[in-house]
Amino acid sequence: MARATLIGFSAVAMWALLALFTDASGTMPPFQLSAVTFAIGTCVGLAARLFVPAAAAPQKIPPQVWAIGILGLFGYHFFYFTALRNAPPVEASLIAYLWPLLIVLGSALMPGERLAWNHVAGALLGLAGTFLIVTKGGALAFDARYGFGYAMAAVCALVWSSYSLLSRRFPSVPTTIVTWFCLATSVLSLACHLMLEETVWPGSAGQWLAVLGLGLMPVGAAFYAWDIGVKRGNIQVLGAASYAAPLLSTLVLMAFGFAEPSWRILAACVLITGGAVLAAKSLLFARRRSVPGEAGA
Repeated sequence: MARATLIGFSAVAMWALLALFTDASGTMPPFQLSAVTFAIGTCVGLAARLFVPAAAAPQKIPPQVWAIGILGLFGYHFFYFTALRNAPPVEASLIAYLWPLLIVLGSALMPGERLAWNHVAGALLGLAGTFLIVTKGGALAFDARYGFGYAMAAVCALVWSSYSLLSRRFPSVPTTIVTWFCLATSVLSLACHLMLEETVWPGSAGQWLAVLGLGLMPVGAAFYAWDIGVKRGNIQVLGAASYAAPLLSTLVLMAFGFAEPSWRILAACVLITGGAVLAAKSLLFARRRSVPGEAGA
């Protein structure tokens, strides 16, 4: 379980590169960018099949798995982009980033799972740290004019948390299925682009490299790693630790000169790291207790 949880957290680390690569990719419209990067993400899955032994017999995938996967990946991005178009990005991002908390709380409803106080406390600490980052010092003012955008951001959080929790109900479905979820998301994003946007291509090699980076990691390998994490890892720990994504993203932007260091970053680091450690308390202690027995085996 610990290994799968770490693999799942590698998705969070890759998502931390999303803002940097997106900023560096130029002015490509969001649905066009989604179509291109998810096409690259599909190629990641196809390439991985060269290194993963094929099953002896193809497994029949339940219809609900297809619905959960396609609606999860495409729905999240559709509602997120819609929220950003209809509400200020700070407020929309904060609402959309309720999904880790919803995962931790919703995990109590999953078979074989138990929600402990440290999971909730860790998720709330992570939420507080995220608030410091996305609100730039707590300057947050909700405006009724943006009610539709706020609602879309809330749906966005609900869609991704539901996708993550429902995926756990199908642990026998191979992660290779994510390849086709990415392909479907690419096709649907292309349809939205053709209906809603004008086509704009990157204007330099650097921008093309940023688009490639997006497709290989945050919009590619990350979804495969996340699938492993939510199906086989500790989902409460993974949900709470997911709050590290905006922190890591901010640190990456600072490292490349896109953001300035501040007390908010230090405070957010303490809150998010403390929340992740608190949420992982039971997992860490269980692993520590198992070491002497393993040594004497």
